[in-house]
Amino acid sequence: MRNSKELRNNWQEIRKNLKEKFAKLTDNDLLFAENQKREMIKRLQQKYGLSKEEIHKIFSDI
Repeated sequence: MRNSKELRNNWQEIRKNLKEKFAKLTDNDLLFAENQKREMIKRLQQKYGLSKEEIHKIFSDI
């Protein structure tokens, strides 16, 4: 998974890719601030029933 600095630097692109991949995600789900990576992973787990490992792979592939 990308580190927090990479996520912040490329967030707009990553956010767009996540919205395309996961239509259920709202803009609020994709708000990102430093130290909120865990919250975002939790939201993906809740909405899609994915494991942390699956989410880490998705972020690596984006």
